[in-house]
Amino acid sequence: MIEWTHWHNEPYLVGGLILLGWLFAILAGPLRERLAPGASYPKRQAIKFYAALIIFYLAVGSPLDQIGERYLFSAHMVQHTLLIYAAPVLFLLGIPRWMIDPVLSRPGLRTAGKIASQPVVCGAVFVITTSVWHAPLLYEWALQDKLVHVLEHLMFFGSALFYWWPHLSPSAVFPPRSYPTQMVYQLCVTIAMIPVYAYITFTPSILYPTYEYAPRLFADFSPTNDQLLAGVIMKIGGMLVSLTAVAVSFYRWYHASELRGTDRL
Repeated sequence: MIEWTHWHNEPYLVGGLILLGWLFAILAGPLRERLAPGASYPKRQAIKFYAALIIFYLAVGSPLDQIGERYLFSAHMVQHTLLIYAAPVLFLLGIPRWMIDPVLSRPGLRTAGKIASQPVVCGAVFVITTSVWHAPLLYEWALQDKLVHVLEHLMFFGSALFYWWPHLSPSAVFPPRSYPTQMVYQLCVTIAMIPVYAYITFTPSILYPTYEYAPRLFADFSPTNDQLLAGVIMKIGGMLVSLTAVAVSFYRWYHASELRGTDRL
């Protein structure tokens, strides 16, 4: 029987999140004057950063993790949606420029960062990571091995940081791309993700044995329906986020063009 109130409190999970929160607090507090003399405490960014940590914990530490791991593929897809979209977006929006640029501006990182921040590289890292991990052998392995599952989730989150970098880079060293580039980038990533969307949604057989033989939480909700719903969540969720990102980029591009036109008058 499922334990609906089970929350993970493993040291590597809770300790890792506390460490990230502590590092942000130190950098934004006692070390702020050294990193950004005269800068005020980044309250809004702190709220976003800590919200990202909370969402990350809710995704992998709440009962949602057990439901997705043992019972419902669709619940697992909701978990991945939080790790790919909500948490990394808030994470990047929560990092002040002066907090990250001293690291990225180091000579040893400039060349690697210049390559890694290219939209083609960012999109490829995200698409390949997401697609490969949904191969039945690897996905089932992650469901059966806790350490592999942790690695899978960290890779999803890490690849999502790459995915969002051309839009939301907090750095002046490797800044966000132009608005037209952002729109083309989002459309290309969406197209590149279609094969894995279609594979999960339209495959007639059950891809992952764990979900085929899992106890049914709902009598009329078969493994086939669960897999179909998971594919729909992945596809519709991803497309909605991508289209929203395109719309935001278009609005900002239009607004910037209007401002330039006003300045010429």
